[in-house]
Amino acid sequence: MTPRSPLSDADRAHLERAVELAARGWGRVHPNPMVGCVLVRDGEVVGEGWHGVFGGPHAETVALEAAGPRARGATAYVSLEPCRHEGKTPACTRALLASGVARVVFGASDPGGDSGGGGAELAEAGLAVTGPVFDDVRARRLNPAFHHRFASPRPWVALKLAASLDGGLAARPGTRTQLTGPEAQAEVHRLRAGFDGIVVGAETARVDDPLLTVRGEVQPRVPPVRIVLDPGARLSSDAALFRGDGGAPVWVFTRDDAPEGELERLEAAGASVHPTAFRGPHELDLGRVLAFCGEAGLSAILCEGGGRLGAALERAGLLDRLYLFVAPRILGEGAIPAFPGWTPEGAWTMAAPPASFSDDTLLVYDRVRED
Repeated sequence: MTPRSPLSDADRAHLERAVELAARGWGRVHPNPMVGCVLVRDGEVVGEGWHGVFGGPHAETVALEAAGPRARGATAYVSLEPCRHEGKTPACTRALLASGVARVVFGASDPGGDSGGGGAELAEAGLAVTGPVFDDVRARRLNPAFHHRFASPRPWVALKLAASLDGGLAARPGTRTQLTGPEAQAEVHRLRAGFDGIVVGAETARVDDPLLTVRGEVQPRVPPVRIVLDPGARLSSDAALFRGDGGAPVWVFTRDDAPEGELERLEAAGASVHPTAFRGPHELDLGRVLAFCGEAGLSAILCEGGGRLGAALERAGLLDRLYLFVAPRILGEGAIPAFPGWTPEGAWTMAAPPASFSDDTLLVYDRVRED
C-alpha cells in the first residue's frame, strides 16, 4: 500500500467524483459513514455507487453491480478505505477481490478497529493500493462525526447561525428577525437531516418558538432529538415543541436545583427532563450535557443558537464546526450580536467553498484538532 503517492489528474478527478457521490447519503446512512465509489477501466467509467441507506449495500457493492464483468482489471476510486468486517453487509474488501479489480485508490483511512485496515488487506492480496490520499483535515471533512467518535466520547458539535453583514442575529432583544431567504432555510432543513440532535438555548426557544423538526426533501432515517437548554425550567408548556406530533423526542436540560413543580410541568407537557450540574444562574455545564447525549447514543448535534450558547460552546472547546449564513442586511445599532464574547481557541479552516443560496451566503469552518 502506498500512502499519498503521486496521482494523475484523472485519478484525482475520479476520487473527487467518489466524494461527490458519497454526499448523496446525507441523513440516510448514519451512524455509518457516507461513501462513494467510481470504477474506471481503460479510461472509461464503468460503474458508480454510493452508500444510500443504513443497512443497505455499500458504495463498492453498488458500483461493482453496475459494472458487472467490466470491473475486472478496473481501478476502484473510493472516498473512504474499503471496510474489511462482516456487519449488516459483507466486507467490501471481499467484494473487490472477487470482482477482479486490479487497483484501489482511497481518500480517507477508516479509523474503525474492526472496519479499518481494508487497504492493507487488499495490498496483501496482490492489488495495487494507493491511500490514504487525503491529509487528516481533508479526511475528516466528509464524515466528521464518524471520525470524531473514535477520538472522543462526546458528540461532534456544529453551530448554525444566520447573521447580518454587521454581525447581528436579531434587530433587537426579544424579537425574532428573519434574516435569510427560503433557499437558505431549505438548506438548514437539509443540514438538520444529518444530525442526531438539534439544540437551542432557552432564549431562542422562547423568542423563536421553533419546532426543530426536519421539513425538507431529505427525510432523515431517524428524526433528530429536539433539545432545549433551559436552566430555570421556564419553557412554556404551550411551546411549539409540544404541539402536535413533532416526530422526535423533546429533551429539556435544567439546573439540578430547578423547582420540582416546574420539572413535573415540563414532563406533563411531553418533555424528557434532565436536571444537570450548572456553572452559573444561566449556564449549564455543557460538558455534562454532551456527555449525557453521547451516552444516550447521539454522535452529532447541531446547535441552532442563540449567540450566547454558541459562544459558551466555543469557550469550552466543545465546538467542532460552524455553519454561518450571511444575509445581505444591516441591522444597525442595538442588534443582538451573533458572536458575543467569542474568543476562538486554536486554528479554524474553511471546510468548503462559500455557497450561495439566492442572496445569502453559507460559510463553513472546521476546528483543526490535534487528536
